[in-house]
Amino acid sequence: MIRLFVGFDQRESIAYHVFCQSVIEKASQPVAFIPITHKAFPKSDGSNSFTLSRYLIPYLCDYTGWAIYADSDMVMERDIAELWALRHAYICNTAVAVVKHVYHSAHKRKYIGTSMEADNQNYARKNWSSLVLWNCSHFGNRCLAPQFVSGKGGAYLHRFNWLEDKQIGELPPEWNHLVGEQECRDPKLRHYTLGIPAIKAYAGVESATWNSALLAALECPSEHPLSIVERAL
Repeated sequence: MIRLFVGFDQRESIAYHVFCQSVIEKASQPVAFIPITHKAFPKSDGSNSFTLSRYLIPYLCDYTGWAIYADSDMVMERDIAELWALRHAYICNTAVAVVKHVYHSAHKRKYIGTSMEADNQNYARKNWSSLVLWNCSHFGNRCLAPQFVSGKGGAYLHRFNWLEDKQIGELPPEWNHLVGEQECRDPKLRHYTLGIPAIKAYAGVESATWNSALLAALECPSEHPLSIVERAL
């Protein structure tokens, strides 16, 4: 069973359902979807309600086994079992594995035109924590409990500062392609870090797979899914 924790924010709940749909369509193994929010966990200091809660995943898993964390503003292009299989390369000495982006965003704002619009700040290890393959059993993650996480800010946690650098494994870059920020010929996972295609400002940016997953998630046997959307609007 693949344990997949997905950040959930009611303000962009459609993103969560689209991402899950894109995973389900391609998954060759059973997947346990676990939405994670701020409720009963440390208060967020970021643009999303699940900003800090992701760091409690080893605690929630009773510090056993492996798990995947993903932001909801993503769409899966490949079988998630491929990502899950990469954990075998990190069994012994790695507490987490991430795509180690090195970039500065050229976009000063994100989520433009929505209630979530905010400054798009640049910082070290930006977006490393948006897709994490967690080794919940690793001793280095044993400190990640509610009291510890509550006492640390996003700057500390997003940089994985509780770990030694050698304990942070590196995933191939195609597993966290930053849409609108970088080029990637064959992404396995698209991350709409500036804003999902449902937002007008980003509607035409690498949106084909995302839109396809949206329509599949809304599919109803008795009518076309677009009519459901139009009626809701």
